[in-house]
Amino acid sequence: MQQELTRKIRNNPKFAELTQKRTKFGWQLSILMLLLYYGFILIVAFVPSLLGVPVYGVITLGIPFGLVIIVSAFLLTGIYVRRANTEFDELNRQIIEESRR
Repeated sequence: MQQELTRKIRNNPKFAELTQKRTKFGWQLSILMLLLYYGFILIVAFVPSLLGVPVYGVITLGIPFGLVIIVSAFLLTGIYVRRANTEFDELNRQIIEESRR
């Protein structure tokens, strides 16, 4: 019975749609995070004086840049979770419902 259900799920066109959308979205967010992170690392490596520019008192540009990277990781995670809980979970529910018929 379990193998039959697994076969129905894998053969459902919505399953292919779900895996394609989820994979594509995950890669897009991952690439964005990597660009932010490695962009920061490249600035540290090649233009470190930029991060030493004073912004306010003893705060330099490096601190806000670092905070943006940390906050962006949380935001991108939240964006993924929100889409997973809405679009991806709905597709998943439809696949399971259709497979049990």
